[in-house]
Amino acid sequence: MIPLIKTFCDNLTKEFETIPDNRKEILAKITEYIATKMKENKPINLVYICTHNSRRSHFGQIWAHVAASYYGIKNVSTFSGGTEATAFNINAINALKKVGFHVKPITNDKNTTYHVFHDDNESPSVCFSKTYDDATNPQKEFAAIMTCSDAEENCPFIPGVELRIATTYDDPKAFDNTAQQDAKYDERCKQIALETLFVFYKLQK
Repeated sequence: MIPLIKTFCDNLTKEFETIPDNRKEILAKITEYIATKMKENKPINLVYICTHNSRRSHFGQIWAHVAASYYGIKNVSTFSGGTEATAFNINAINALKKVGFHVKPITNDKNTTYHVFHDDNESPSVCFSKTYDDATNPQKEFAAIMTCSDAEENCPFIPGVELRIATTYDDPKAFDNTAQQDAKYDERCKQIALETLFVFYKLQK
């Protein structure tokens, strides 16, 4: 794992007690889903969903990939999607770069595809904006983790889902082009990292 990211994760594991109990109850349902799949020796597919698939859902996809690697949980595949396709937001990308991720553009268009590496010896997270039912996402036997309230409200039905759980986060987009912009993106990136690491940490219990 890239040393900066490993150190970031090491430090976050000392902050699990800062997660409110009501959040831990929600996150426990994701842990239970993963644990069941592990016992059944079945693939673990996690799809993080937000309206535009541009910020929070990509944070979820990437940090779940990292958390599985950090705790040595095998057979985990992570994805993201939205109710509409836009683009992976540059402010979110910059927040990830600050943590230590290597982010490489693979295409050159309005909806660029990026490879996001947390470990130079592991496959990257493949990130571009798409709808949750995109052909590159699993169509059955997956957990849908709703990272924003708009997506939760506007997706009344997701075909093929085994678990649907809302772990909604405040949108850093509200601070775009303000003095607080970078701090709010860093804050949301860290919160999603912390809670996702906690989900996988609980699998050790």
